[in-house]
Amino acid sequence: MSVEILTAFMAFAFVTSVTPGPNNLMLMNSGASFGIRKTVPHVLGIVVGFIFMLLLVGLGIMQIFQRFPVSYDILKVSSIAYLLYLAFKIATSNTTLEHNATKTKPFSFIQAAMFQWINPKAWTMALTALSIYATSSD
Repeated sequence: MSVEILTAFMAFAFVTSVTPGPNNLMLMNSGASFGIRKTVPHVLGIVVGFIFMLLLVGLGIMQIFQRFPVSYDILKVSSIAYLLYLAFKIATSNTTLEHNATKTKPFSFIQAAMFQWINPKAWTMALTALSIYATSSD
């Protein structure tokens, strides 16, 4: 891999990682609400979940979407529905610390890993990275 491509890939990875998205916002909220120590499983779940998703996309899960276009539509609709649900929960939540401490808990490792599959930013990052930076075996 040339230095130019590696530099471009590193810039892409940095920019897409730090720009606002569902993961960044949820981690910010979790860290502020529960502290860093209780947010660590959420962070690790995002990392492992995204790597697993990237691996499966790279191995050909996109062929499923091409053969069965309705599966991609289902993914889009479920992603939108879940994001709307999260927005509703945020909009209707009681913001007092006493209330939040008794009713909520941070994302678990598994919840954070599974969230990557309906995270539109994660899909965009994975598909863009693989289409631009992965070498073809053809």
